[in-house]
Amino acid sequence: MLIDTHCHLDFQDFDLDRESVLERAKAAGVEALINVGSSLRGSSEAVSLALRYPQVFASVGIHPHDAKEYKKDDLSQIRQLALSPKVVAIGEIGLDHYRNLSEPNIQLSVFKGFLELACELGLPVIIHSRQAEDDTLKALKEFELNKFKGIVIHCFSGGMDFLKKCLDLGFFVSFTCNVTYKKAQDLRKIVEYVPLDRMFLETDAPFLSPEGKRGKRNEPANIADLAAEVAKIKNIGLDTVCAETTRNARQFFRLV
Repeated sequence: MLIDTHCHLDFQDFDLDRESVLERAKAAGVEALINVGSSLRGSSEAVSLALRYPQVFASVGIHPHDAKEYKKDDLSQIRQLALSPKVVAIGEIGLDHYRNLSEPNIQLSVFKGFLELACELGLPVIIHSRQAEDDTLKALKEFELNKFKGIVIHCFSGGMDFLKKCLDLGFFVSFTCNVTYKKAQDLRKIVEYVPLDRMFLETDAPFLSPEGKRGKRNEPANIADLAAEVAKIKNIGLDTVCAETTRNARQFFRLV
């Protein structure tokens, strides 16, 4: 069994066949998935989907790309959404200095606000960090890290130095289907280094379809391709990859 720890089934990409997507995920062995909010509207829809489907859980937050749209009362609305029994994390939050679709100072302010909320509510955080490694760590270290119920760097794209710092701080690391790409040798070295007990698997659907399906919409069922690639990289059994990463996700997100 597998858990897709990060997908966006609330996106309009799935409006025409969301039920079929969930059925295919179940057939592929996906026992649970976390629909991650990336805007106020997306967070609300993530909660609605989680309440509708027993295998779906939700995370609520505002992506750094959308930080420029942030309004003062958004935090209180996210706080209310986070009180749903199906919400298991705060996120997707963080910093993105690759595209900088929101001003860096605005991204940072919004990020810190949501980190405070995670501490207040006792929820783990799902962090987006792209070409912002030093600033991400600096922001996190302004808090007492033991107050967080868990931190995961999703869709890991940093180098070995950032990885080692994250692992030393007790963070988890999540990988997506881009691990399967032919030119992803450096990323596969990262996967090889990360201990299995600190790793999650995710699709980030509808983005980052695996090799052989690139150009098509990604979906949670494709996490099976990622699990197989991780087993190959680490030279261990597929059953071990599935069991260990599923246990990690269940404990981290306190799934029931």
